[in-house]
Amino acid sequence: MRKKIVAANWKMNLLQHEAATFMTSLSESSLSSSTGPDVVVFPPSIYIENLITLNTADVRFGAQNAYFKESGAYTGEISFGQLKSIGCSVILVGHSERRTEFSESPSVIKKKIDAALGNDFDCILCIGESLSIREMGAHLEFLKNQLLESIEHLNENQVAKISIAYEPIWAIGTGLTATVHQVNEVHDFLRSTLIDKFPEAGNNVRILYGGSCNEENANELFACLNVDGGLIGGASLDVNKFLKIIHAANEVSRIEH
Repeated sequence: MRKKIVAANWKMNLLQHEAATFMTSLSESSLSSSTGPDVVVFPPSIYIENLITLNTADVRFGAQNAYFKESGAYTGEISFGQLKSIGCSVILVGHSERRTEFSESPSVIKKKIDAALGNDFDCILCIGESLSIREMGAHLEFLKNQLLESIEHLNENQVAKISIAYEPIWAIGTGLTATVHQVNEVHDFLRSTLIDKFPEAGNNVRILYGGSCNEENANELFACLNVDGGLIGGASLDVNKFLKIIHAANEVSRIEH
C-alpha cells in the first residue's frame, strides 16, 4: 500500500511571523508519519531554515524551486547543495506557474530533476493540461508526453524518489475542481503509463492531486484508488484547513488498511 502525502505549497505567500505561527501550530498537533501521511511543507525558500528550527512535528521541508547548476554566476538562483546544507530534502519541479510564468522548458525541468537526484533530494514533479487541451480531448496524450519527457531517462531506483502531482491548470486558483471521474481517469492513466515504463517501480510511485484540493473535497479525492495524497495550494495557508486535509488522508489510509 502506497503511503499518502499531503504537501503544502505556500507559493509567494505568508510573512515570516505568519509562517512561524503556522509551524508552531502544526508542531503542537503532534503529527506522526508513522501513523499518518507524509507531510511536506514548501514555504518560500527564505523561511526554510528558520522553520526547520521551529519544527517539532514529523514534517519535511521542501523548496519550491532550485537551479540545476552546482554554483557560479547565477544571480538570484539557489542551488540544491545550498538547500541541502540547511536541511532541505525535497524539491517541487515543473509546477505550471514555473512553466508558464517563468518559461521553464521541458529541458530545464529534466535538468532540475537530474540535479535533485544527484543531491539525494526527493522530487514532486508537477504535470497538467490547460482547458483548451482538455476540451480537445487530447489531455491524456499530452500528460503522457509531459510525464515521460521528464523521467523516461531515469532508472527504476531513481524513479522511486519521484512523486507525480497532477495539477490541471484549469483548476488551479480558479475554485474549480476536477470531478472524481476526471481525477480517476487521469490518475489511473498515469499509473498505467508508469507501470508500462517502469515495471518494478511504477506501481509504487505516488501520484498526488493538485487542482484546488481542500478540506471539503479531500476525503472524496483521497479515496480514489490512485490518488496518493494532495499538493495543496490556497488551503495550505490556513493551518486549521491544512490539518483537516491531513486528517482526511489519515482517515482514508486507515480505512484502506
